[in-house]
Amino acid sequence: MLRHHDFRRFWLTTVLASFGEQISSLAIPLTAVLLLQATPAQMGTLIALQTLPFALFSLPVGVWLDRRSKYPVLLWSEFLFGVVLMVIPLSYWLGLLSMHVLYAVGFLMGIGFVIGGSASQVFLAQLVGREHLLDAQGKFAATDSMARLVGPGIAGMLVQLLTAPVAVLVDALGFMASSWNLRYLRKRDGYPAPSDRHPFRDMLDGIKMVRNHEVLWALAWGTALWQVLFNGYLALQILFATHQLGMSPGVLGAAQTLGGLGVLASSILLKPLSRKFGSGRTILIGLGGTGAAWLLLAMIPANLFGSPLLSALAYGVVVFVFDCSAMLYFMPYLALRLKLTPDAYHGRMVSTMRFMTVAAAPLGALSAGWIAEHLGVRSGLIAIAAGGSLLTFGLLKTSPLRDIRD
Repeated sequence: MLRHHDFRRFWLTTVLASFGEQISSLAIPLTAVLLLQATPAQMGTLIALQTLPFALFSLPVGVWLDRRSKYPVLLWSEFLFGVVLMVIPLSYWLGLLSMHVLYAVGFLMGIGFVIGGSASQVFLAQLVGREHLLDAQGKFAATDSMARLVGPGIAGMLVQLLTAPVAVLVDALGFMASSWNLRYLRKRDGYPAPSDRHPFRDMLDGIKMVRNHEVLWALAWGTALWQVLFNGYLALQILFATHQLGMSPGVLGAAQTLGGLGVLASSILLKPLSRKFGSGRTILIGLGGTGAAWLLLAMIPANLFGSPLLSALAYGVVVFVFDCSAMLYFMPYLALRLKLTPDAYHGRMVSTMRFMTVAAAPLGALSAGWIAEHLGVRSGLIAIAAGGSLLTFGLLKTSPLRDIRD
């Protein structure tokens, strides 16, 4: 696959996107927490608005993608990501930055992920073929680990030295470069055959296909509950690190780099675990690991053995466990659902699964924000950890995943 010109180009795009994601995932919350003094409820709202577009637009986007070429959608979505992110530094320099600006940017970025993210997954399947999907996902995991090793440290230094909005500007330029790189792909997927079916019927077909497939349905409801918990975790993570553990942006960025080692470990473990246990059990192993990481995070004291640096190190170790586990969950999850779906349904399947799995995610962010506002951030993390344990046990006992071998 490394001799494949278009795959190398596409891989470079994922490198740029991964670095950008690492920078913005730290810089935007720090903009809210440090510059705008966001409360837990406001952080919950910010994360909720980033995921709300999945509930609103995923189903029609799936039908729309199945009726057109994915390449131009992918190209323009990368460019528009950069344009939307530019709003944050421009608002900051003009003295107009507020939580409402961050809310708008988060919502627009969510729309971009619904459209561009779905197009990217379908285009990848067409680019490399079903038989190479797991290999491609493994390479992307290795790339992501590199970004997580370097990206948070860069983001932390940019925020520490030049303010968080400048770090967002770097991210915006990365998306512009990604769009430019995609222009040089040789492969152009053609338009599917025209359809005279009503889009609503196509949406229903996608829902029925997922609902009636035993494995896809288990993946859908399990991931939906996980996303509720994960978005609650996102709403509280930066607040916990800065307010409870007293970590500065530079220290936080350094601690987050251990997540890159976790992703690297997952890229090494993915194939051996899949061969030994099968995709289904590997997914369950990753799921259980994320629940354990949430529990460990909630248990970190402000001064571990009297040292805030040891608390920061413990935070980094938890990030390592979580990122490794999350990748072991999602890499086989993404590959398995594409393998089980006919080509004509790829766009609808991806968007239907995104709708089913992320539609309720805003409730997780809002609920976590409410719990943290009234009972404390640590209490919110404990509730998330308890939910993760129950979810792992439920999927292990009731789903067909433990019996799936490739």
